[in-house]
This record gives sequence, structure tokens and C-alpha cells, in this order.
Amino acid sequence: MTRKETGFTLVEIAIVLVIIGLLLGGILKGQEMITQAKIKNVIADMSGVSAAMYGYQDRYRALPGDDKDAVTRWSIGTAPSGTQGNGVVEGAYTAAGTEALAFWDQLRRAGFVSGSGAENPFNAVSGKMGVQTGDGSGATPAGVLGTAADTQLFSGLILCSGNLPDKIAISVDAQMDDGNGKAGSVRTMKGGGAPALVAKAAADTYTEDGVSLYLSCRQL
Repeated sequence: MTRKETGFTLVEIAIVLVIIGLLLGGILKGQEMITQAKIKNVIADMSGVSAAMYGYQDRYRALPGDDKDAVTRWSIGTAPSGTQGNGVVEGAYTAAGTEALAFWDQLRRAGFVSGSGAENPFNAVSGKMGVQTGDGSGATPAGVLGTAADTQLFSGLILCSGNLPDKIAISVDAQMDDGNGKAGSVRTMKGGGAPALVAKAAADTYTEDGVSLYLSCRQL
């Protein structure tokens, strides 16, 4: 009595391998499309804030957050800490009660940004966005625009977007500026979502290792 052996033929194995390859290709392509969508959203958010700020300035002749007439215009009740109307948005970008957070409240009250309140908005990867002048003190940090300007951040008003994965941060810089994290109008700091990094004023180069997060800042 003979025993019949069962198993897969080479053709069947080849078909299975082709199907697996197609599935993996589709998954990788889908992930790439999601990443590209996030990159576009991060860029759109940063460009949109810039446009909103200039729209506010055009309408009220003042910077949002630093508008000395905002309290009476909208009956806010309490002015943010800082010197109102001096052309400087004072305070670190997540510090409560400062002009840096009033920036968002006043943009929202004016209808230039959706939502309400003074909370920092989030970008497409759930990192906080914020504005501040220089190191957040309202003063110009020593050496920021000195002889080592290519390794420093900015002394003027900046918009920062946190928690950006390496690939997204690199692509945002490349599409909005020069792709160099230590120079140009977009500069970066390794560390992701910590707003306190802005006060360090030192920019970093990019490392595409799949795990690094960046805080990218753009001069407004």
C-alpha cells in the first residue's frame, strides 16, 4: 500500500509569496501616504498661523498677544503679563497668563484661528505649536545673531511646532527652507515636545534614525 504525500507545489508557494509581497507593498505605500499627509498638514499649519498673524496686524495695527486694545475691545477683563503695545510678544510659548498664550486667544477672538481660549493648538502629530520672541524673556538672547548665527535660533518672533518625527521635521525644513536644521528661516532642536528647548537657543542637525523627535521653529 502506497502512501500519498501532500504539500504545496512550487506554483502555489510562488502565488502566496506574490500575494504577501503585494500586501507589504500596499502597507508601506499607505504608511508613506500618511506621512506625506502629515508633512503637508504641518506646513499648512505653520503657514496658516503666519497668515493669520499678518491678517490681525492689518486689521488692528498690532501684534496678537501684544495688542493693548484687546482687553477693552473684547471685554477680556485681565491683560496678559508683559508690556502691551511694544511690538514684542513676551513670555515662553506655554507660560500661562503671558502674551505668548494671549496670541492664540486674540487670534481666535478675531476669527483668524478656529476654537476659543488661550490654549496652544496641536499640529498633525499631536505636538504643541507656540510663538515667542527669542528665548521667551522678551529680550534678545546674547549671541543669538552674533558670529555663530548659523548654529543659533532667532532673536525675533518665532513659531515653533513640537514633537515632529525625524522624517517629518527634515521634510518640513526642506520644503519650507533649506533642509539645514542649523541655518535659514527654519531651525530645529532635538528633543521633540519640550517648549523649554527654545530657551537654549542652540540649533541641531538632523539625524534620521526613526526615533528622534524635533522641535522646529520658523521666524515670523
